[in-house]
Amino acid sequence: MAEIGIGILGGGYMGKAHAVAMSAVGAVFNTALRPRLEMVCASSLASAEKYRDAFGFNRAAANWQELVEDPRVEAIVIASPQATHRDIAEAAFSLNKPVLCEKPMGASLEDSEAMVAAAEESGCVNMVAYNYIRTPASQYARKLIADGVIGDITWFRGEHTEDFYADPKAPASWRTEGDANGTMGDLAPHMINAALALVGPVRSVMAEIERVHEDRPGGKVTNDDHGQMMTRFENGAMGHMYFSRIATGRKMGYAYEITGTKGAIRFDQEDQNALWLYFMDDKEADRGFRKILTGPAHPDYEPFCQGPGHGTGYQDQIIIEAKDFLEAIHSGASIWPTFRDGLAVKHIVEAAMESSRTKSWQPLERT
Repeated sequence: MAEIGIGILGGGYMGKAHAVAMSAVGAVFNTALRPRLEMVCASSLASAEKYRDAFGFNRAAANWQELVEDPRVEAIVIASPQATHRDIAEAAFSLNKPVLCEKPMGASLEDSEAMVAAAEESGCVNMVAYNYIRTPASQYARKLIADGVIGDITWFRGEHTEDFYADPKAPASWRTEGDANGTMGDLAPHMINAALALVGPVRSVMAEIERVHEDRPGGKVTNDDHGQMMTRFENGAMGHMYFSRIATGRKMGYAYEITGTKGAIRFDQEDQNALWLYFMDDKEADRGFRKILTGPAHPDYEPFCQGPGHGTGYQDQIIIEAKDFLEAIHSGASIWPTFRDGLAVKHIVEAAMESSRTKSWQPLERT
């Protein structure tokens, strides 16, 4: 087994999740590469030192340049604000260092395109951190669809809905400023990524996006609260997606329903260890959605637990993600979703924004 020095940019919500994942992944999956938490960087050296002590890093960095350029940092995890993604990624690729970047990739379409160009020019392993699609249940759903179990897909319905801004009296913050931090920039990419993974490329979109609460205590709101989007997939399937940060009562409403010519699939992240499956060829008296509890027979479940129905959790998704990143580095070949896959998501978000402005269908080109 070989050690690999990991540098993480950011120590907050996602920075901690990635640090915990890198600490645990070797024991869970017996990976050929064993991460060493080498260096962490945050908004200040004092914050970085706090995270170094809390998470078990060897060292703290005063700035991101110091972390990226350090020779003992051999792979980079970007868990810092979107506006910093491009510069960090470009610097890392110039030094031939693999990069795992939190979604959405970059603060703009221009950033995303530049990051893809840098990644592909360097030939380095690159990956975007879409963790929800990595649950054993959603991985199994992908397999069922790929194997043709529910037939040809005719319809997709997806949502990513939460209620952290459902209260109009909740104060303004960084989340209420700029498109990148609005619902289309922050929540929509997760479900769009799921749609691409489950159904395939999108041909065109028609969207409505709006700001419901114009003012909040402490300031004006400059980005969107919710949006809906009709889609036509390249395989001919129709679809609809809804995204919201004001969906009262929804905490982790990452949910989808897929209709095929032979059956259907339903999933809801608030019950992430269950997948609902329907077969048309069941006897009439037995027809109905059956609840499948995830267990060792499903992808990436058994390394965590040998008991069916015992379940995995949010942090386990990040550990699965870390395993995939390490396996990509070990093999020298990037694993889905790559930066180019992240760019495809970004193009759909931009097309949806343009559709909402122009009140018209917007075509998508393959990236």
